[in-house]
Amino acid sequence: MQSEVGFDSIDAEVPFSKLTTTLKVSPTARAQIRKIVEPHTPSLIEALNTFIKEAIAQTPQQTTHKLVLIVDSLDRIPSILRENEPSNHEQIFVDRSEQLKMLDCHIIYTVPISLVYSGRAPDLRDIYDAEIQVLPMVMVRDQAGQVCEPGLAIMRELVRQRVFHAESVSPEAQLVGDIFDDGETLDQLCLMSGGHMRNLMLMAQEAIKQTTALPIGKKAVRLAITKARNTYRNAVYDNQWGLLAKVWQTKEILNDEAHRDLLFNRCILEYRYIDGDGEIVCWRDVHPLLRSVKEFQAALDKLET
Repeated sequence: MQSEVGFDSIDAEVPFSKLTTTLKVSPTARAQIRKIVEPHTPSLIEALNTFIKEAIAQTPQQTTHKLVLIVDSLDRIPSILRENEPSNHEQIFVDRSEQLKMLDCHIIYTVPISLVYSGRAPDLRDIYDAEIQVLPMVMVRDQAGQVCEPGLAIMRELVRQRVFHAESVSPEAQLVGDIFDDGETLDQLCLMSGGHMRNLMLMAQEAIKQTTALPIGKKAVRLAITKARNTYRNAVYDNQWGLLAKVWQTKEILNDEAHRDLLFNRCILEYRYIDGDGEIVCWRDVHPLLRSVKEFQAALDKLET
């Protein structure tokens, strides 16, 4: 049975785990908690700052070490648009920016990429007095579609590090041979991730689920790729396949709502590198999982005729 927490008042004795459970199972819990907490925001921030100062004071070498708080997963908050109102992304990162900046430590917020490419991007830079850092995908293929070996090597190493942190894997095991049946199987998984690390880990986990005994073979990897492909296929609306086909051709996007949505749900991936003149070159491409989907191929054929 799930734990229940009432919202008539905030009880300091209520375990945090119970609040977390309620947030997960109740569709209206967030709104209720927000309504209750809102008037107490200044005192909550003050309490957090007291906690931060005490934590810093108790750490060794406090004069040379700084506290950095990373607030992750905010980039995954779905965009909510209402007529004549700012989006929920703007409400969080722009309208409530003063609250976000009030904690007495260094903070890294993960911002939805669709907001970074919106008309509020200059406001973000001015408000937070810093350049917005975009974390690009690892470039496993270049703009011409050729395999980029340095990027592919990084993704292989990511898998190796994750695999050999598992207690059930012997330190003497070989990534190719003992864990994967051959290098081609491993590379296929890495290439189909598009250089997106979370995608790679999810597909690797699914491939393991499809494997009764090591090494992981091609069939298990193909099944993992197929499941991931279906997820991405379902994220694309019928009127977006033509946009994706054009992005695949040009490696560029228009800065409009439709392309920002495709960036947000990672159907379009962004890559960056520094050229010989020291300039940052930014380009985009369609997620590799979508390139063999029949709707994408049909849109591409239509574009080329």
